[in-house]
Amino acid sequence: MVEQVSALAITGIIFSAVIAIGLPIVLLVLVKVKLHTRAADAGIGALTFVLFALVLEQISHSIALGLGKEALTENVWLYALYGGLAAGLFEETGRFVAMRFWMKKNLSRESSIMYGVGHGGIEAILIAGLTCISNLITALMINSGQIENAFSSIEDGVGKETAIQGLSVLWTTPGYLFFMAGIERITAIALHICLSYLVYRAVRYGMKKYWFLAVALHFLVDAATVLLSNSVPLAAMEAVLFVSVGILAAVVRKMYLTEAGKESAH
Repeated sequence: MVEQVSALAITGIIFSAVIAIGLPIVLLVLVKVKLHTRAADAGIGALTFVLFALVLEQISHSIALGLGKEALTENVWLYALYGGLAAGLFEETGRFVAMRFWMKKNLSRESSIMYGVGHGGIEAILIAGLTCISNLITALMINSGQIENAFSSIEDGVGKETAIQGLSVLWTTPGYLFFMAGIERITAIALHICLSYLVYRAVRYGMKKYWFLAVALHFLVDAATVLLSNSVPLAAMEAVLFVSVGILAAVVRKMYLTEAGKESAH
């Protein structure tokens, strides 16, 4: 039976869609205006994410799951370890390669921030934004009766039951949880900007420890996400990650301002 999607759920979907799609655009404009850097650097960040996270990392996942699917899927600790390490290595290596070779002539602390906006922004749009738009359209179709009318013309069977069950998440999930996707994207974009600055330091000053630090932080966040999602409520998990990344952002901001102060002094 198809049920109505609550107003709270629809509001949460709209909120998350606005954050996932709108925040990257707003940040791109703000960073370009405030820091006087190139929008093209955001494009490099976006392309790097697609290549290293959506292509190369996914190939790695296919190989890993093919070789040890049961070991990874049945042991949450091993899955968290592998997933976090893969994300850290692929994305931070991608950042390093992009800044070392593709941004070589224009690499600066300002451009590293713009890169982070592009990297985190395209992830938000592709992973959360498009899903939210799809969910919103489906929810509105459900509430207008279009979905139910479509199902009424289909004979009962496994296929129909499976389709309804797939849609049921929209009316069975507590409405407030649909806001979590937007909160998650705020945290993720902030993290990507911070990691981009750290990798910039690794490239600009030849201090590889910052690349290792970026990999370690990325690993910790992703691994913690897997582990916490299996042990605490989603809202609690997002709160922990939000606060943790907020602390990191404060530290990175201090590093950024200190570097800017040293350069202006010279």
